Amino acid sequence: MKVFDAAAVHAALPWSNLILSLAEAHRGPMPVSDVVVQGDPAGGSDQFITLPGWVPGGPVAVKMVGVFSGNERLSPPQPNVQGLVAMFDGKTGAPLLVADGAAMTARKTAGDSALGAAMLARDDAEMLLIVGAGALAPHFAEAHLAAVPSLRRVAIWNRTALKAEAVAAHLRALGIDATAVRDLDAAVAGADVISCVTMSDQALVKGSLLKPGAHLDLVGAYMTSLREADDAALLRGRIFVDTRQGMQNTGDLGQALASGLIGPDRIIADHFDLAQGRCAGRRSAEEITVFKNVGGAHLDVFTAIALSRAGYGADHFADATGHVGP
Repeated sequence: MKVFDAAAVHAALPWSNLILSLAEAHRGPMPVSDVVVQGDPAGGSDQFITLPGWVPGGPVAVKMVGVFSGNERLSPPQPNVQGLVAMFDGKTGAPLLVADGAAMTARKTAGDSALGAAMLARDDAEMLLIVGAGALAPHFAEAHLAAVPSLRRVAIWNRTALKAEAVAAHLRALGIDATAVRDLDAAVAGADVISCVTMSDQALVKGSLLKPGAHLDLVGAYMTSLREADDAALLRGRIFVDTRQGMQNTGDLGQALASGLIGPDRIIADHFDLAQGRCAGRRSAEEITVFKNVGGAHLDVFTAIALSRAGYGADHFADATGHVGP
């Protein structure tokens, strides 16, 4: 069994390789998955969440996450959310690897959206806008640049301007042409690809400002009380998701479906449909595409498979998953 700390996870999963691996995984079956949430038996607000997933004929992966809201007040402080991802052989149950959960979550979440951009964004897109400047923002910038090679410039917007400046400076240190912007509406109007990674409970991106051919990636609104784009964005764009499973419980889409603004038939395709060729993605250079990153335990399994291949080599990857794929 191999152990990957956070640095090892990031080093073993370069974005281009991870996006290819996720694409290949979506050409296969959807893993069987579940979510088990346990509350603090002492009556507190803390939680421990277990997300198992099992690929038919393939491996088992389990993400184990603790959500402890008081950690940031410890001395020294610790992250409020910490965890591990473990992977097991689907035929024998033998443990194959264990990896840092936060790093795995960052890779799988950004890789998932980047795969969406690879299949839906224009291949001549040049300007990327990242809305939000939290811990995931640099990962989303790098992942999208790998997914859409034509992207040349990155703009970062955040309600707290200093945080946007810090993310832009970090990206510039990596050799990326990145700037912090203050005017969100102007940045939206000029962007070819927009990726929203926030905890906003109010719409930030105005659909009326989206330029023809824009690709909008909605990530942060993981529950129905949150919102990153307005109704106009959903009505103007062709809507895609990574998975339909649980999409009604997310922000943006969940609200729109519950209110009747859109019906389920407005969801054109998911990653499985696109990767397996059951549905075409972008149909023209002018149409607007909207992608909702719903997430799920199946993506933890797929990312663990990619890590297994990186950690052990292609031969072991074939033994663990039942097939070899790029």
